[in-house]
Amino acid sequence: MKALIQRVRRASVTVDERVVGAIDHGLLALVGVEKGDDATAAERLLHKLLHYRVFADEAGKMNLNLQQVEGGLLLVSQFTLAADTRKGLRPSFSSAAPPADGERLFHYLLERAEAAWPKVASGEFAANMQVELINDGPVTFLLES
Repeated sequence: MKALIQRVRRASVTVDERVVGAIDHGLLALVGVEKGDDATAAERLLHKLLHYRVFADEAGKMNLNLQQVEGGLLLVSQFTLAADTRKGLRPSFSSAAPPADGERLFHYLLERAEAAWPKVASGEFAANMQVELINDGPVTFLLES
C-alpha cells in the first residue's frame, strides 16, 4: 500500500456537492492499494500514518507525529497511486489491486484508523471526489508499507 501524505491546515472531500469528510490541522492521506497488499500492509501503513514525524516541535524540527499534535487524519482512496508511469505517455494500472480488493483493504485501513484515533475522516471509495486542502509547508511524503 502507498499513501501520499500532505501536512494540512485543513482539508475536505466533497461528493455530489456534499462534504463527506473534513479535518482541520493534520494529515491528508491519498491511499493506493496494489496487487499483493493485505491486512499486514494496511497495519504497517496505519502505524506510519499515526507515528510519522512531520510536525514541528518547539524548536521548529519535524519531531512530532499526528497523535502528539492531536491532528486529524483524512483518508482518501486513490487507485492512481498504483500506476506504473515509467514507460510511455499513458499510465498503466496493471499493478493496482482489483477494485474489490482495493475497496476491502481501504475500508479495513479506515476501520483500524477509526479504532486507533478519534479524529479520522474519509472520502468515498470509487466516487468522483473533489479534494480541497491548504497544504501546510508544503510538506508532502510518499509512504509505502
